[in-house]
Amino acid sequence: MLALLCGGQGTLSDTIFDLVADQPAADSIFAAATTLLGEDPRDFVRTRAADELSVNRSSQILTVTSTLAIHACIADLLTEETAVTGYSVGEMAAWSIAGIWSADEALRLTGIRARLMRETAGPDGRLGYVRGFEPATLEPLLAKHRCEIAIKNPDLLVVIGGAERDVIALCEEAANDGARTGLLAVEIASHTTRLAQACKPLQQALDTSRHAAIAGQRVLLAGGDGERIFQVAAATAKLANQVAHPIDWAATLEALAELGVTEVLDLGPGHALAEMMRASQPSIRCYAADGFRTISGLRNWVAAR
Repeated sequence: MLALLCGGQGTLSDTIFDLVADQPAADSIFAAATTLLGEDPRDFVRTRAADELSVNRSSQILTVTSTLAIHACIADLLTEETAVTGYSVGEMAAWSIAGIWSADEALRLTGIRARLMRETAGPDGRLGYVRGFEPATLEPLLAKHRCEIAIKNPDLLVVIGGAERDVIALCEEAANDGARTGLLAVEIASHTTRLAQACKPLQQALDTSRHAAIAGQRVLLAGGDGERIFQVAAATAKLANQVAHPIDWAATLEALAELGVTEVLDLGPGHALAEMMRASQPSIRCYAADGFRTISGLRNWVAAR
């Protein structure tokens, strides 16, 4: 079975749409994003500085746009049962790929998600990462610096969230003790209790969205813990609460392996999820759309599986 992985926020570049920029199959995706951004996303990424691309609302919309545009260009070839899941905001794209939302609706809801997160998070949030510490070593640092675990990744890679000054202080102390650390291009403490007030209004938006049942050839897993989703109504609370609760991405990758997935395609942006899967589940063949030079090359690979 093939699994599609939908990426989360990260460092965006002016090349994220190059693979599909001129593909008619992606035109409707770009049109929907243009309505939200006020500018064609293909132009947006070429005319904005890196710090502007990392602004929470535009970053979330661009991330989901990129993922859905690539999927639109290969969707006709995905005729067999396919698993799909998403990392952080990538879960918004995953629900659309699973057939629950149209691309327009997924992007509209992503805009609402971004707005609610910004309104409730405060102005000083940040995400960072610590690699190489066991939980027993990291936990005292989290308490000392008033930070929280936002995402648990494989290979002792943990994303932490909190006030920017606290995240910086924790990263500096952990680095001095031998860990690899750094700040992420996400200026909001996603997946921490700082965003708790966003959960209820986000769930209300999800509950009243225009949605359908999960498509017959799609297996949708929750990005937060890998639990399989069967019914939309039973899962909106979980998706909404994701913004204020830690994600266990390592568990999600394990769930994909247990499901019988043999190949993974990271839809991006970038190729971080393919690398995580490769490190976590070395028996699974991992590819990233970002690694193909042309959309015809990607289509040929999907068709030849």
